[in-house]
Amino acid sequence: CDMKTTDLHQHIGTTLTTTEWRRISQADIDAFGQATGDTQWIHTDPERAKHSPLGTTIAHGLLLVSWLPMLLQEALVLEDAKYSLNYGYDKIRFVQPVPVGSRVRLVAQLIGVEGEEQGYKIYIGCTVELEGSEKPACVAESIAMVIV
Repeated sequence: CDMKTTDLHQHIGTTLTTTEWRRISQADIDAFGQATGDTQWIHTDPERAKHSPLGTTIAHGLLLVSWLPMLLQEALVLEDAKYSLNYGYDKIRFVQPVPVGSRVRLVAQLIGVEGEEQGYKIYIGCTVELEGSEKPACVAESIAMVIV
């Protein structure tokens, strides 16, 4: 969704984008585990995870959160912004496990805008959907600081 910052208030409550489905591979999970030091077996040991109640490895919840900036790039492009910064996340919940090989996508909704002296705080509701499931994998509120 391309727009100017002056148009943001008109779009509060609207869905900005639904991204394409993206598959989460074991390589993605392993790389995230190595980068963060979270190599718990439920994520990184497919053989051991076969015997768990889930029957397979699962993505780290924070892996899903780490994908949000990438996915949000498809949600909103502000034509008059000099740059934006990740200000943080609120209300993060990991609703259900994401088995390796699953596909996820982001549904992003503009939920709020606050004017600042040099820019805006933009609040985007993020729902990471899990293909084939009625329940999302993850929900979070992304906050970006946009400098104009």
